[in-house]
Amino acid sequence: MARLADDTPSSPPGSDPRVFLRGVRVLWVSARTEPLVFWIAVAGSVLHAAVGVALASVLGYVTDSVLLPAFDSGETTPALLGGAVALLLGVGVLRALGLGARRFFAGLHQYRMQAHYRRKVARRYLRLPLSWHHRHPAGQLLSNANADVEASWSPLAPLPMTIGSVAMLLIAGGAMLVTDPVLAAVGFVVFPAVAVANVWFQRRVTPVASRAQALRAEVSEVAHESFDGAVVVKTLGREDTETERFGAAANRLRDTQIRVGRLRGMFDPVMEALPNLGVLAVLLVGVWRLSTNAVDPGDIVQIAYLFTLLSMPVRSLGMLLGDLPRSVVGWDRVQRVLTARGEMPYGSVTGTPDSGGAAVALTDVAFSYPDAYRADSDDGQLTRDLAHTEDGEAVHTQVLHDVTFTVDPGRTVALVGPTGSGKSTLASLLVRLVDPDEGHVALDDVDVRDMRRGEMSRLTALVPQATFIFDDTVRGNVALGLDIADDEVWQALRVARADGFVAELPRGLDTPLGERGTSLSGGQRQRLALARAAVRRPRLLVLDDATSAVDPRVEAEILAGLREAAAGATLVVVAYRRATIELADEVLYMEDGTVRARGTHPELLASSPGYRDLVTAYERAAEEREAQRESDADVPRDHAEMEGDAL
Repeated sequence: MARLADDTPSSPPGSDPRVFLRGVRVLWVSARTEPLVFWIAVAGSVLHAAVGVALASVLGYVTDSVLLPAFDSGETTPALLGGAVALLLGVGVLRALGLGARRFFAGLHQYRMQAHYRRKVARRYLRLPLSWHHRHPAGQLLSNANADVEASWSPLAPLPMTIGSVAMLLIAGGAMLVTDPVLAAVGFVVFPAVAVANVWFQRRVTPVASRAQALRAEVSEVAHESFDGAVVVKTLGREDTETERFGAAANRLRDTQIRVGRLRGMFDPVMEALPNLGVLAVLLVGVWRLSTNAVDPGDIVQIAYLFTLLSMPVRSLGMLLGDLPRSVVGWDRVQRVLTARGEMPYGSVTGTPDSGGAAVALTDVAFSYPDAYRADSDDGQLTRDLAHTEDGEAVHTQVLHDVTFTVDPGRTVALVGPTGSGKSTLASLLVRLVDPDEGHVALDDVDVRDMRRGEMSRLTALVPQATFIFDDTVRGNVALGLDIADDEVWQALRVARADGFVAELPRGLDTPLGERGTSLSGGQRQRLALARAAVRRPRLLVLDDATSAVDPRVEAEILAGLREAAAGATLVVVAYRRATIELADEVLYMEDGTVRARGTHPELLASSPGYRDLVTAYERAAEEREAQRESDADVPRDHAEMEGDAL
């Protein structure tokens, strides 16, 4: 089944034989992004490597010029000893400087790149429309911004060391060839073996690493859902089920990580052993050549030491090669976010500066949600892909069609309709959380798609059904980052009839509310959300059943206060309760995704049977329950029932 174009990877890393080249390109991106830090780290690594190679010559010189003559004659001079010590100390200081620069700037490079790409991913999340977010689980998005970014830049820590090690390898190789070509040729047999081990490792670890990254996202998603649904889990006694679900996902991740660890456990010892085998071979051949007087003892010491130095380049290369598959997988997953299509277009029109209500107009609006299913794509990325017909057409469920109406500035309009009629979707369209598939939504005769970025959030406000309270103070939850004076915050709280309970809190506006405002009642949370909207003085305020947790009297005061505080803002209220509907100037009755009737509440009661049936359903249900109770009371009870009562 076909997937969305913006979710299709160009080449699944698990099947890409050029992981090394792709990994090098990822690392080159980091070098271009932070060039100064990168090259300082490389310079420190090269200095450390070059001085390490120079130490071999120093050791050879000290062996031939100081140690062997001292053994032959039984004495030496202070000048020779002092010179040898000075040489060794100088080399040690230079190596320490190079090592410090390499480690500090390599770490700085890695953490800067991680921070840079976390910000890029977060900015991209904010720009992508809600329709894209609906297809990607929250756990996956958290994993993309955290674990995948970390994986992308995990090779940056050993990268400068590897570059310096390559420089060391070249310098040491040249020095060995100059010292004794035969011993150098014996030791160089190690490198083809390193290449073979690397190819074997990459081909086996890349698909497993891809799966591990996907499973990290799955574990995050399961945990996120359990935390979000903590109340449901507790009240329905589903703790054991959720524990098993999380345990199953964690066990799958554990098993996959163990597979990666086993492969690394086979690869790393081989990379450690190969240079040591090379040293052993050099010593064996060197002893034989020494017996034939083909080399001097100092030459053997120098070459043997150079080969011990080569063990570090091989190990660092092994570390880098071991991290590259995971880096490529993480990079691919991050790029799926950064290259995702679907960003909302914006124009250059600025909203009118009027302080009154906005005029609203919808013309032939239609909107559909794509049908989605959960999938595990080729590169291990968990996603909700679109369903398609046999002809390849994406399957959509139409929610709104042929919606046309206007709202005059300053009016209060109630949207009424049965569940699934499209009221909440229409509320999202009014504040441009989504764009219609067809038709136009306009504020003050300006298509909302022609407005510049940020205008809709300045002109409109939406208070949704589900109230979200941040783990912050009352002030922080109302202002949400805006520089708003406390007097204005208190005024917004008074409008939302929240000033009373806030004043009773231990620290007033500075009282922390805890995660999701768990210390507050449902009605208190709704009032804080209303104050959050009122403090911004929007020209269009959309309430999606945002006063359901407060009593009708307080609700009437809140709606009147909202219009007053916003200088006559236009109010669109998704309403269910009759008391709420009766507060509106006009009612739009929605059914089957379109507006079926329009008028005042009394007019619709008289002219629209569907509306009349809906708004009077509660009263009819209450009457039916009362009649049933009366009917039950009139039924004579049998002897057994009366005996039971007596007992």
